[in-house]
Amino acid sequence: MSVTEPSPRNKQLPARMVVDKATLYYNTKSGPLHALDNVSLDVRDGEFLCIIGPSGCGKTTLLWSMAGLIKLTDGAISLDGERIVKPNPHIAMIFQDANLLPWRTVERNIQLPFELKRKAPDRQRINGLLDRVGLAGFNDKYPRELSGGMQQRASIVRSLAADPSVLLMDEPFGALDAFTRDEMNLLIQEIWMETGKTIAFVTHSIPEAIFLADRIIVMSARPGRIAAIVDVDLPRPRPIEIQTEPEFIARVMDIKMKIDSQRGGTRADHSMIG
Repeated sequence: MSVTEPSPRNKQLPARMVVDKATLYYNTKSGPLHALDNVSLDVRDGEFLCIIGPSGCGKTTLLWSMAGLIKLTDGAISLDGERIVKPNPHIAMIFQDANLLPWRTVERNIQLPFELKRKAPDRQRINGLLDRVGLAGFNDKYPRELSGGMQQRASIVRSLAADPSVLLMDEPFGALDAFTRDEMNLLIQEIWMETGKTIAFVTHSIPEAIFLADRIIVMSARPGRIAAIVDVDLPRPRPIEIQTEPEFIARVMDIKMKIDSQRGGTRADHSMIG
């Protein structure tokens, strides 16, 4: 099946989040910077959507706008028909940095969103998630006592503990070594398959996007526009070893060519291929 042929499962899913003609200009000392231009897309209920593109294309800006953290200049973003104009309790965000407070233990970091909402923490759910990500028994540890991968696992638990309907992930594994990154990709795939959460995931890595996604949004160079939408019909669960198969490599090169065609380049960006 061609990588651009629509997946039957994807076509049947209703839209959960809708981005409608999102346009954004940043005000800078040298004048307005056009970051996003007329971006429209649906994030379908229960799908794993990856957003990829060259550095500076606006993919992180788009994700932060979807989280209600950045205000659009024009256009709108909505969740279940309700316009997003500020952070939404049904949307959780995971950043590249785990952003754990160093003076709080793992458990107290995870409880922070509950404290901000003035709700009692769901200890049963928290403990279940800690066990699921391999952090059972680390409740009283401080971030400095954890590896980078363990810190990011704690960040995932913190985001999932309040049971959001949408999970936005901004290059969450980009700073990890290759082996830990593979482990985290397997983990987030398993969690997504178990929970059915709607996930939008920004990455620089084409193989990571193909490994994780139902669909891939390919963005152009700034100002960010949608250059292509690629359906990924590979069966799940996907083993890490799938990345060495000829069909997988062909998909990587197909998306690489789409990105190159948008920025007029021909040389491989190895940070995106690897």
